[in-house]
Amino acid sequence: MLPRSSRRTTLSVMMIVRDEADRVEACLQSVAGWASEIVVLDSGSTDGTTDIVRRYTDKLWVTDWPGYGPQRNRALDHCSGEWVLSIDADEVVTPELRDEIDRVLDEPERDFTVLKMPWKTYFFGRPLKHGRYTSPQAKLFLREGVRYRDHQVHESLLMPRRKDRVLKAPLEHYSWRSYQHVQEKHLKYGCLLAGQKFAKGHRGNLAYAALRFGTDFLQQYLLRGGFLDGSRGFLMAVILGQYAFHKYAALWALEADAATPPSTPPPAP
Repeated sequence: MLPRSSRRTTLSVMMIVRDEADRVEACLQSVAGWASEIVVLDSGSTDGTTDIVRRYTDKLWVTDWPGYGPQRNRALDHCSGEWVLSIDADEVVTPELRDEIDRVLDEPERDFTVLKMPWKTYFFGRPLKHGRYTSPQAKLFLREGVRYRDHQVHESLLMPRRKDRVLKAPLEHYSWRSYQHVQEKHLKYGCLLAGQKFAKGHRGNLAYAALRFGTDFLQQYLLRGGFLDGSRGFLMAVILGQYAFHKYAALWALEADAATPPSTPPPAP
């Protein structure tokens, strides 16, 4: 466990987890003793995740799964710190990032309400240096008055006043266990986003889905410099193109299913 931080401000670390026994401990080790408290909501793990979490905090709640936004709001309701760091089980707070957060939060005059930190995302053994998965993430925020949007996925912060500051030290990010996992995760998120869009009245078509594959691939590979990451950058650009395709193809499929009349059983002979 890390030595207790000398930071004057209180900091809650919150996490939402399910079946993360293979990587949650590294995340917890990176904040245990440094954070004022660790709040974890587990949505039904069966792999021993909760046993690991209990070694680091007694603020663990086992719940159902209402979606990412509602679940983060549940976790936020249990936080008591002045500031909240929302991280996932696949992320690790480095010593450099801890030190920078302590220094910034103890500045005498703070005109920011959100601290964003660069993602150091590992992809098949090496960090990506360009593209979407290196963008600074709004993970640390002043708690008062904050809620997450009630979205199933890609939930964002709602704040009474927002002013960002970007830190220099990165947050390490180990998002994918394998090639199969990276594909499954993007397909899952794509279908969830399609469901959100469909509920709001959006409709899709396959031609637009194919167009988005091309534009999102080019944006990641060329405009955002993915080609500079070599073969990993090319593969990630393809995956993000597929992700865009999945969103709009799934939206088209939802529309097609909704327009299909229910089948009726044949009359009895």
